[in-house]
Amino acid sequence: MPNDFNQQVIEEFRANKGRVGGYFEGARLLLLTTTGARTGRPHTTPVGYLPDSDDRVLIIASAAGAPRHPAWFHNLVANPRVTVESGAFTYEARAVVLEGEERDRVFARAVEADPGWAAYQEKTERVIPVIALHSLAEGGPGKINASSMGEALKVVHDAFRRELALIRTEMSEAGGKGSTTGSTSGDTPGSTTGIPTGTLGAQLRVNCLTFCAGLHNHHTGEGLAMFPFLEDRHPELAPALARLRDEHDRIAELVEDLRRVVGDENADPDTARREVERLTTELEAHLTYEEEQLIPILDAA
Repeated sequence: MPNDFNQQVIEEFRANKGRVGGYFEGARLLLLTTTGARTGRPHTTPVGYLPDSDDRVLIIASAAGAPRHPAWFHNLVANPRVTVESGAFTYEARAVVLEGEERDRVFARAVEADPGWAAYQEKTERVIPVIALHSLAEGGPGKINASSMGEALKVVHDAFRRELALIRTEMSEAGGKGSTTGSTSGDTPGSTTGIPTGTLGAQLRVNCLTFCAGLHNHHTGEGLAMFPFLEDRHPELAPALARLRDEHDRIAELVEDLRRVVGDENADPDTARREVERLTTELEAHLTYEEEQLIPILDAA
């Protein structure tokens, strides 16, 4: 039987390209569609995730510490090919249940970022599974959830804005007292952290590095494909495109500075925060200018 609360979240998520309010506001959320182990029918569930790398994200089958694994976990074990909706993108993925030391290391990283995961583990005798979702998309992150080229640019930009806002929140809490509020729901981490005083935390470093890699790939793709396409058809855009390329170079320098700082396990939170703020200022101005200059042209095309 469909879960009415989940269905409301799913509809809001899709309507707003990944943005949701209320119970899940400020959480990293994706929609996971599995194939029913018994029915063979598709089932979609909102699930919290942890950034991990360019081509995979991590999810945790906590079920709020219930004695049994959630239904979606049994489904993906039976059929590991799943569909992931991130808000900006929809893509096929291969689900891999982590085992042994890798599972323990990732779960410890999650607990460091949100102690609620540890509370769930303490409630149950089962070992809470951690699953990696490996993207199967070729030549990019997947299908952009947009109806025009201009909307696609805005959707991708907004995804970067949301992730950077989450990182800024996490950075502001790093080095503070931390939080013990735990998760907002069974398989969804909360928007606050439990990072120990004076450290960034392993998961926060991964969040930053994954963001940096994604932004680098996006700008590389624009430079190799979209900008030449527009230059060929709209010579009048040459000054704007020249400025955007210069901004790409400047942002790449800031991204490298941030990577260098957070790549250090003993990184100073104050230094990392300053680098995030520098990047935020430059990137927001860049995204806004690019949208002003290119979206009308892209939509007209």
